[in-house]
Amino acid sequence: MASQQYDVIVVGGGIVGLATAMELTKRHPRIRLAVLEKEPTVASHQTGHNSGVIHSGIYYRPGSQKAQFCVAGVKALTRFCDENGIEYNQIGKVIIARNESELPRLEELLKRGVANQVEGLQMIGPERLKEIEPHTVGIRALHAPKTGIIDYKKVSSVYAIKVQEQGGDLRTSTKVLRIVRSDGSLVLETTQGSFQTKGLINCGGLYADQVARMMGAKFDLRIIPFRGEYYVLRPESHHLVRGLIYPVPDPRFPFLGVHFTRTIHGGVEAGPNAVLALAREGYTKTTIRLGETLGTLAFRGFWAMSFKYWKIGLGEIYRSFSKGVFAHDLQSLVPEVQAKDLASGGSGVRAQAVDSHGRLLDDFSIQQTKEAVHVLNAPSPGATSSIPIGQHIANLATESFGLGS
Repeated sequence: MASQQYDVIVVGGGIVGLATAMELTKRHPRIRLAVLEKEPTVASHQTGHNSGVIHSGIYYRPGSQKAQFCVAGVKALTRFCDENGIEYNQIGKVIIARNESELPRLEELLKRGVANQVEGLQMIGPERLKEIEPHTVGIRALHAPKTGIIDYKKVSSVYAIKVQEQGGDLRTSTKVLRIVRSDGSLVLETTQGSFQTKGLINCGGLYADQVARMMGAKFDLRIIPFRGEYYVLRPESHHLVRGLIYPVPDPRFPFLGVHFTRTIHGGVEAGPNAVLALAREGYTKTTIRLGETLGTLAFRGFWAMSFKYWKIGLGEIYRSFSKGVFAHDLQSLVPEVQAKDLASGGSGVRAQAVDSHGRLLDDFSIQQTKEAVHVLNAPSPGATSSIPIGQHIANLATESFGLGS
């Protein structure tokens, strides 16, 4: 069967891939573009399993892509939602210092937030904290009133509609098996036949490094999957949380710690932890894909990372298997929460890029090769930042692939 011909193919129908496709089809009305997604529906993995927070840009190093794209992303995303009737709610967030030792880190977050021009960010004392979140405890807190909540699957579905309205193709249940070069083009062999393209945009998420390797691209990193497990508060305990309640993050570990998140659908989530998953789509403790696990174990960066973070990692595993420990950690933010208030929730898997020295990539990583743009690291705040990330990738693709107007 003859290959289907395109100018650009986006591999991956998560929120970043769809935002990129939306931007390219908007800029280049005559472009032949397809999004290939291996699942039956878009946004099935990282996008559909995250906490649904519109991050404000507090945590990220000033000048980094995370900082720039997140702050721009909040404005772009809320404007897009207003224009397209997508519900969101800027309910606000507090980051709480629970003791004196956390105050220097809280001050550093304030400096970062101010440098990143986060709107309305303010340091508050315990009295004001009690007004915002009556059931919390803390000696000081950062209040970010513009932090919001949203359903990113709904956002992604509207992005997908825009792509199709602007002339792009969306091919679901289409898994890329192999990529070969032929007559100056790339041929993607998939479960739904062959697709030929001049340029490829790799938004493969949990499999982005494997897609890059299919093309022979050599990057000093590997995707290591971390599962984040959530509990949900039972309805009778929802009153304990009004908005978003976070601890001061541990600077030794690139995760935010267990916290409380009100969702756009009316529930309250508690978590997540961060444990090594034994499959790239390992949403449960019992999901194991031996080949993927062996691939992780064969990567020297995994062992270097494990050596650095073994103590924190053991603590995360302990919390994963003990509801009581999970509840105890949550009580440092909301003392009234008891284990009986927690019901099993969902989980997500974060695609975390790690280099061969065991360093967890802190910033987004978007790399170019001759025929492709590879999104190799786009964890949180990737969803919040999806529109400016898509615009950035579209700039790179327009230049690299010689796209016309």
